[in-house]
Amino acid sequence: MLLRCRFLFVFLFALAQGYSQTQVFSDAAQISALTCGGGQELYTAFGHSAFRVQDPVQGIDVVYNYGTFDFQAPNFYTNFARGKLIYTLSRQRFENFLYEYEYEKRWVKEQILDLDQQQKNALIVFLENNYLPENRDYRYDFLYDNCSTKLPDILSQILGDQLKFQEDHLETRYTFRELIRQNLNTNSWSSLGIDLALGSDIDKEATAYQHMFLPAYVMSQLDNTLLNGKPLVKRTRTVLNNQNKTRSSLFTIAPLFWLLLLLAFTLTITYIDFRNKTRSRWLDFSLFLLSGIAGVLLFFLWFFTDHNATVNNLNILWLFPLNLVAAFFLVRKTDPPAFIRPYLIGLCILIAITGIIWLLGIQIFSPLIGVPILALLVRYIWLILYLKIPR
Repeated sequence: MLLRCRFLFVFLFALAQGYSQTQVFSDAAQISALTCGGGQELYTAFGHSAFRVQDPVQGIDVVYNYGTFDFQAPNFYTNFARGKLIYTLSRQRFENFLYEYEYEKRWVKEQILDLDQQQKNALIVFLENNYLPENRDYRYDFLYDNCSTKLPDILSQILGDQLKFQEDHLETRYTFRELIRQNLNTNSWSSLGIDLALGSDIDKEATAYQHMFLPAYVMSQLDNTLLNGKPLVKRTRTVLNNQNKTRSSLFTIAPLFWLLLLLAFTLTITYIDFRNKTRSRWLDFSLFLLSGIAGVLLFFLWFFTDHNATVNNLNILWLFPLNLVAAFFLVRKTDPPAFIRPYLIGLCILIAITGIIWLLGIQIFSPLIGVPILALLVRYIWLILYLKIPR
């Protein structure tokens, strides 16, 4: 309660007196940018950024955190799927903020910003106004509006033309997909899922500013930013020196193992079918059902959500939504309708187009998809041949 009263006093006093006419903080006050290492869960894998405000004279040491969300919020998962996820600005004591990173053995670095008193006051008033209940919520966007992008956005808004982001520190400009992959193991369900769900738009090169959707690039950029011709960062210190640990997982629970198992099973059953001039209906039903459901999901993400990154997703060419319908024609004991054979030929053509798109770099796919594509292609070709056999 005492802390809240102090901040209320700071906020009201600043508004009443004007930023340039008062010094709300003591000369010992400082504002810094915090960068935190990645964690083991997908939502922590990319790290975190936040503002820290401290004034030892007034006993203030708090973190403004734009990365707060609530799993228990109404319709959380529905809003997440539809691209309508709401994040919240939270404010907590630094020691409480740090506890999570100590517990998870994640590193934390602090860049103390070289701001004058007027700039500090302007920034804290902005943060306090943003923390008001009617202002603290915002529509989260993984690439364009997240806890990391908030830092350069807010600094630009407060400091204006005094601030200059230098871009020559980036030796390589990456695409959004390449930036995402820097933080994920390729042979992981998280990486595979992201590569399947996100479309060709993320294969464009990100600007230096857009690189800052990742905390590590915010930290790097702040080190290469000038304020009135001088470095914005006064000094950098390590708060927690834990080393990021790559989570090791058994090969048997990684996606490649299960995809190879699917391929081996499909090849084996197809070979038996070839020898016996028959067709395993339940294998066909399963492959078409699963690929069709995946295709419908990609179609939904493309056309019926607010996600910017899921549009123009050409994975839909090999995960074809109409396979969901075809599955129920193929599960029948009787021969499938006549249109199924040309439909299968069309699916083979779509797979060929997928390969061409990949080679041309129009969309970069997960290297793991080659395995299920081969399984589908083998089955498609056998069905085309089987349906040509006189019976």
